[in-house]
Amino acid sequence: MPKDDVTKKEKKEKKHFFKDFKAELKRVIWPTPKQLVNNTVAVITIVLITAVVVFVLDLVFELMNDYGISKLRGIVETKNEQSNTTDTNQEAQDAVDNILGNEEVDNSTEDTQTANNTVNE
Repeated sequence: MPKDDVTKKEKKEKKHFFKDFKAELKRVIWPTPKQLVNNTVAVITIVLITAVVVFVLDLVFELMNDYGISKLRGIVETKNEQSNTTDTNQEAQDAVDNILGNEEVDNSTEDTQTANNTVNE
């Protein structure tokens, strides 16, 4: 028997819930069809305007980014070219110094050998 009591109680609660639900829906102030159309048009208009603004801002930032990056690339490439020319000039000077330094070492070696030959004779 207690099982039947639980089932009856649940049925009463469900009936009560749906009865209250129906009563609450009757209290709701529903918009008129004209208000519904006006509100719908307002929401769609605001969404479209927001989408256009975001799209335009996206394009502007993308163009600014592209322009900024290409300008920075140009600056970096110019500096790299200048440093490469400076490095190349420095490398050339070092090479010349090495060649001259080696010749001086070779000349001093020849002088030493000549001196040694003279002493030996």
